[in-house]
Amino acid sequence: MLFHAGFSVIILGFLGFVFSNSFHRYVSTPVCFLLFITAIFIENQTGLFFSFSEYDLILLRIDSLSRIFLIVFLLMTFCGLIFAINQKNKKEISWALIYAGSGVSALLAGDLLSFFVFCEVMAIASTFLILSAKTEGSRHAGFRYALVHFFAGVLIMIGIAGMIDTTGNISFNLLDFDNIYGKFIFVGFLINAGCYPISSWIPDAYPEASYSGSVFLSAFTTKTAVYSILRGFPGTELLIYLGLIMIFYGIIYALLENDMRRILSYSIVNQVGFMLVGAGIGTEMAINGASSHAFAHILYKALLLMSAGSVFYMTGKRNCTDLGGLFQSMPITMVCGVIGALAISAFPLTSGFVTKSMISYAAADEHLFYVWIGLVAASAGVFLHAGIKFPWFVFFQKDSGLRPPDPPNNMRAAMYILSALCILLGCFPAIIYSILPYQVNYEPYTVSHVLFQLQLLLFAGVAFFVMLPFLKRTKTISLDSDWVVRRPIIKSVYFLEKLFEGTKSQSHQLTIRLLEKPFARKIFNSKKIVKLTMNMSTNVMVLSLQAIFFAFLLLIIIT
Repeated sequence: MLFHAGFSVIILGFLGFVFSNSFHRYVSTPVCFLLFITAIFIENQTGLFFSFSEYDLILLRIDSLSRIFLIVFLLMTFCGLIFAINQKNKKEISWALIYAGSGVSALLAGDLLSFFVFCEVMAIASTFLILSAKTEGSRHAGFRYALVHFFAGVLIMIGIAGMIDTTGNISFNLLDFDNIYGKFIFVGFLINAGCYPISSWIPDAYPEASYSGSVFLSAFTTKTAVYSILRGFPGTELLIYLGLIMIFYGIIYALLENDMRRILSYSIVNQVGFMLVGAGIGTEMAINGASSHAFAHILYKALLLMSAGSVFYMTGKRNCTDLGGLFQSMPITMVCGVIGALAISAFPLTSGFVTKSMISYAAADEHLFYVWIGLVAASAGVFLHAGIKFPWFVFFQKDSGLRPPDPPNNMRAAMYILSALCILLGCFPAIIYSILPYQVNYEPYTVSHVLFQLQLLLFAGVAFFVMLPFLKRTKTISLDSDWVVRRPIIKSVYFLEKLFEGTKSQSHQLTIRLLEKPFARKIFNSKKIVKLTMNMSTNVMVLSLQAIFFAFLLLIIIT
């Protein structure tokens, strides 16, 4: 590979700060398309070696695992740029490109140090991407998002430092989970993946980005974390149980949610849970299933967020209670949203059907009966919250009286591309199976599998409409797990602030009274100080002056 795809995208992002808005339309978009085409045909290879403090850094490693993520990352960058052409804030698109480019660079990194650096660049760029919305909500959410990911970065860095100290090896391959430093890296990866209970940063931050920013955010951070887990900790049994918790957590909160973009954000947590289950099973079939599901998820989740973003762009509303009946004036957005909803629900002839089922098949193949039951039940839950709830409450249900037209042509074009890919991959699964890490011996379109999935979806659909009176949304707020942390922190900060103000006031008054005392005037008498210090050695005098200076500095801070 004569050039580094990640570096190329990052450079486009920085150039966008300098040039006009048309730069991304006429330069960045076609270049990203060429990079995507190159990624399809490029061969596996390793290159771009650098020495840093006696360690060899590998900035370019394309193998069977990184290749599939590389292709979909570049494809998502291209489609995201098309969707964001109307974005007036050129800095947002530039940050999105830096974010995407650093994600690609992290995939291609062959050592832990390089991977860590690019993940931190991702955290910084994605924070600014959220802040680019320039709303009060995005400002608060952006800072909370940064704190979570910098904390994860600290854990990963501790683990890497420990690995270097104990093994002297920084290659990014299979890591030792039994090693205490390996556990630090593992927890850092899980936080970036949105693992419960530190998963609320996804629905907290992603919906606060702009209509186009949330599309980019849905693709890279959590999927880079999934890639890192697949590479570093495949077969770790704990991942199975954590993944199942994420699956049902995401379903429950998505069913309770009123904000359409928060519904889809909780759905990200749910879908990443499927991928973690596949990583935990760790067989070739499971790794193929997790990788292919990550590929398909990036596409249909972006399509769903493009549909929701188009509604938000045209109406300025995001709550289900304020929407409804939009199929009458936004039929293209509705159809594309329904295709994305069917894909995420694993409906036959869509991409989700040929990818997600591989994880369930791997669980059955390993005789993990209860895991298989959980995945089957979760599939019905996915259809409830994303397959039916999102399109029903946004485009159908009651007529809100809103009559916005479909979004501009570029936004439609991006949805057309992703809709076509969701159906193409579902009809011709060999396309995605050919780029998976291992050889695929799996046939999704068996009579039993198709009938079983259709029966499951039919049951979920009937259950939704039977329970519809209980599922109608109201203008409420769902308290997430972060409330347990955020509320005590806020209370503690207020308490310490009041305590400090009171102590500061008392110290100020006490200092004034002390300085007015006769003995204080004698202590600070300049003639006596000079007489006292005349016979001191230079070292003692300097030390005394430092002590006096420190005392005055402390006094100033306190008072």
